[in-house]
Amino acid sequence: MGEAAIWPCPFALICQLASVILEKARVKSSSLAGAVSPMVPVLVCAFGIFLLSGMDAAMKVLVIAVGVYNTVLWRSMLATLVAGAGWLAGPRSLPVASVLRLHALRAVVVGIVLLSFFWGLARLPLAEAVGLSFVAPLFALLLAALLLGERIQRKAIWASLAGIAGVAVIVAGQFGQKTYAGDALLGTAAVLVSTVFYAYNLILARRQAMLAKPIEIMLFQNLCVAVMLGLAAPWLAIALPSNLWLPLAGVTALSLAGQFLMSWAYARAEAQYLISTEYSAFIWAIALGWFFFDEAVTWTTLAGAGLIVASCLIAARSNPRLAEPIEVAV
Repeated sequence: MGEAAIWPCPFALICQLASVILEKARVKSSSLAGAVSPMVPVLVCAFGIFLLSGMDAAMKVLVIAVGVYNTVLWRSMLATLVAGAGWLAGPRSLPVASVLRLHALRAVVVGIVLLSFFWGLARLPLAEAVGLSFVAPLFALLLAALLLGERIQRKAIWASLAGIAGVAVIVAGQFGQKTYAGDALLGTAAVLVSTVFYAYNLILARRQAMLAKPIEIMLFQNLCVAVMLGLAAPWLAIALPSNLWLPLAGVTALSLAGQFLMSWAYARAEAQYLISTEYSAFIWAIALGWFFFDEAVTWTTLAGAGLIVASCLIAARSNPRLAEPIEVAV
């Protein structure tokens, strides 16, 4: 299936659906005088996860077509323009030097996350890559103990071991796939590297959220990533083929819309109601991987992802700060 066939995507319909959901949520919110039912944010969050899952599938198409470097470079440049327009349209002020340094540090970490994750995504079935990425909260738990001195409860330790067992089950299943075992193992290693840096990214995101508004974070994060990757442009960058500009615009639209919807939901409902919707991304990954890439899901991927999801839910109970919007952080 060619790139053009993958993109009968009506972005106006996506925007219309988002606006309808948010309008219903606004009406319900005003009618309840502030006592918003958790069901509305849950539905909004689930729709945001769907959009971000579509973004992952679209990124896989682009990475296969032009490579991970050019995909992330052009995406960061386009996202910078969109976020910059939003930043200029509202009240704004330039961040102080200390905040700029934090923006730059997180941009370096996010750059590593994006390059390693999407490089691995091009070499793995979509569901497998997404399932492996769910171990990020467990790594965040360990990093919080190492960097912030937080105490890890015994329940969280057992949960982490269960998550590691889930990864082992997925990797063990790859050895039976002779056609792509070598590439799959490299892809798995890349995704796991991305989750380690993503866990550190979660810690930085908490600090960043206390010092800057979301639109400022989005602007400077994408700007810094674009500048860093741009340093290698004379040697690695290529002009994006004309038939890929629409998919690139779609990736950016899906990413920004998904992040906005999830941020909206997490601002209006407790994380305990929303955390489980995060893992619906695995269901969408199975469906999108099958529909667009003809990817079959093995029982080892299902079993391993199940272990990882269960371990993350247990860990989130022992440390509620883990119950945060996973996708929004990048």
